Amino acid sequence: MENIVGRDKEIKELLELYESGKAEFVAVYGRRRVGKTFLVDECLKGKITFRHAGLSPVDKESNKNSVKNQLKHFYYSLQLHGMKKSHCPTSWMEAFFMLSQFLEKQDNGKRQVVFIDELPWLDTPRSGFITAFEGFWNTWGCHRDNLMLIVCGSANSWMLNNLVNNHGGLYGRTTYEVKLHPFKLSECRAFFKRAGVIMSHYDIVQSHMIFGGIPFYLRYVKKNLSLAQNIDQLFFEQDAKLSGEYDRLFASVFTNPDVIKHIVETLATRNTGYTRAELIKETRLTDSGFVTKMLNALIASDFVQSYIPFGQSKRNLTYRLSDPFCIFYIKFVKNKTELDHEFWMHNVAAPAINSWRGIAFEQVCLNHIPQIKAALGILGVSSTQSQLVIKGDAEKQGAQIDLIINRKDNIANLCEIKFYNEQFIVTKEYYLKLVNRQNLLATELPKRTAIHQVLISTYGVVKNEYSNIFQSVIDIDALF
Repeated sequence: MENIVGRDKEIKELLELYESGKAEFVAVYGRRRVGKTFLVDECLKGKITFRHAGLSPVDKESNKNSVKNQLKHFYYSLQLHGMKKSHCPTSWMEAFFMLSQFLEKQDNGKRQVVFIDELPWLDTPRSGFITAFEGFWNTWGCHRDNLMLIVCGSANSWMLNNLVNNHGGLYGRTTYEVKLHPFKLSECRAFFKRAGVIMSHYDIVQSHMIFGGIPFYLRYVKKNLSLAQNIDQLFFEQDAKLSGEYDRLFASVFTNPDVIKHIVETLATRNTGYTRAELIKETRLTDSGFVTKMLNALIASDFVQSYIPFGQSKRNLTYRLSDPFCIFYIKFVKNKTELDHEFWMHNVAAPAINSWRGIAFEQVCLNHIPQIKAALGILGVSSTQSQLVIKGDAEKQGAQIDLIINRKDNIANLCEIKFYNEQFIVTKEYYLKLVNRQNLLATELPKRTAIHQVLISTYGVVKNEYSNIFQSVIDIDALF
């Protein structure tokens, strides 16, 4: 396991399932590039009896993902693992029959691990894949106490609808689900350390604003370059390695990539997000279940988060783009016809980039709520997290509160999130702004609730006559 950074919980779970002594059907899912295949390969190295990966649907023009080619590829995988040369199956029913025969011949009483990667790619139109897969597990696999079937997929909505939450022949059949999440800041630090990349906490946080803790992207960071140089090399140089990643992300995971990107790019225009009705109006999509299905697919794939704004009802459910990579790409790379190959180096202190840093740091904090609660000493306290936007008018000043932690112990933490390259200074003007926000929030809370103001900032706060408005100050070190 020395090649794996983090993932302690997932490794422990997979190894316990391997030793369970009964048939196991494990679904591993998560955002594309998050490291699902690497986890299974490393955790069960030398223990896999048969493995296969579906052909990508990206090259549809070349008919690469047709059922005929998928079956041929499956047949070749059987041969690579030792099956005697026979004939290519003409259906998935026959293909899984051949797999069961192969496994029976290989059976010596020890654990047999079957790993099928990118399972959703095998389910091509009119292929009969799901029916055959159900038959393989329900008729044969689930009765083999030494069989461990592991399936992976980046199309999370497919994995959830067809496996985890399936109401057909696979209902309740998965014995365990593992959802793999992007790295937290502490895991990014460990990853960089393993790679020999020396980087300050300040820059690791910025890397998380761009790469979102996705291991596949982090591995491209070169140790002899600064973060700014790495960003230029990965996004802005000619033929940069990640310049085409945005389009590949959606083409390989969603059946309607253009519609999905239209939704994502609309969500990117407002940091606080859109309600479903607002989104339909902005995108001009037809008001139907299709929009809900697309939004749920984006949530399942960790591109979008949904939340109910503070003090509002479920009818105001709001969707916001939460994938840092997509946010960065849309703002700085997409549709730029001419890119300065040293764009980031030349603009590292530009107002547009500083503005983006402030918004991107908010997302980093929203992805590290447990660490924030631990810093506040309330990790064991039940709470809900949300945002609040109050529109101003001629009579009252509006306000936006980045994060509210509403606790069951009658405390509401009003969190102000600031990304600075030095300690934050609370001026008189800003102090009055914070007082106004506290007064506005107080009108939305029960009278028994006390409001504690919290500053989450890069290097904390300069002590002055106004800084005491914060009951707690959290710096970036606490997020690791």
